[in-house]
Amino acid sequence: MRRMAENIPADGLLVTVAPTGAETAKSDCPQLPTTLDELVTAARRCQDAGAAMVHVHVRDDAHAPTLDVGRLTDTVQALRDGTDLVVQLSTGGSVHDPLDLRLKVLDAEPDSCSLTMGTTNFGDDVFSNPWPFVRDLYRLSQEREVVPEFELFDLGHVAALIRLLALDGLPYGGRVHVDFVMGVPGGMPGTAAALVAGVQALPEQVTSWSATGIGRTALPVALASLSMGGHLRVGMEDTLTLRRGVPVQHNDELVARAVELGALAQRTPLTPAQARGLLAVRPR
Repeated sequence: MRRMAENIPADGLLVTVAPTGAETAKSDCPQLPTTLDELVTAARRCQDAGAAMVHVHVRDDAHAPTLDVGRLTDTVQALRDGTDLVVQLSTGGSVHDPLDLRLKVLDAEPDSCSLTMGTTNFGDDVFSNPWPFVRDLYRLSQEREVVPEFELFDLGHVAALIRLLALDGLPYGGRVHVDFVMGVPGGMPGTAAALVAGVQALPEQVTSWSATGIGRTALPVALASLSMGGHLRVGMEDTLTLRRGVPVQHNDELVARAVELGALAQRTPLTPAQARGLLAVRPR
């Protein structure tokens, strides 16, 4: 693995918050931030709690997932106006979104985008990421100067990342940041053993990595990631309870818990400015 960016503390911890996602219905979880005002308020609270990047899914007026470019653009601008966070748009959308609409996400000019490295079973559905689409999206991110976060749902996705970098070179900015998404039914389990295997398989071009544990795997994955020097993604996209029978009321509760775990591991949350240096995000 290559060296961390200069002027980034060695004990720095990148906390990314994924506040909404595309799977949970507003009717089932009224506290989920789905309107633009709710999303910006949640992002501001999460920045105050220690987050440096926000991973964004957008909803329409009926609170359903949407990839409408106008809404995406307005959301990016509102988050930039209201916070200092690195704004990362999901190019996954929901599992039902067509590939052509997912490519248009970059028209909204985010700082960063997710880039999933392969198709995976996703509960009862299939999250489709065929190889030609992965390459098209990657080349588009290079052209638009958007920093990708390579999402890895399985060990095969690590192999696909190695192949992609060999064929198409480094991303914009020259840094390679990946996120292990663990505990999805159909993907890699949310265990320390699985994370160890994934990290050991990473190519040497990777400069930083984080891990996300879905549902009840959130804490085991977070602890394993911290023990190995990795970063964390948390949020109501991935976790709706703080503990058995205790629902999350606000995303900043999960961010604050991640920061507290980081403090036990003697890790200091990165500021948004430091996160930009870590990821080599284009200056605004």
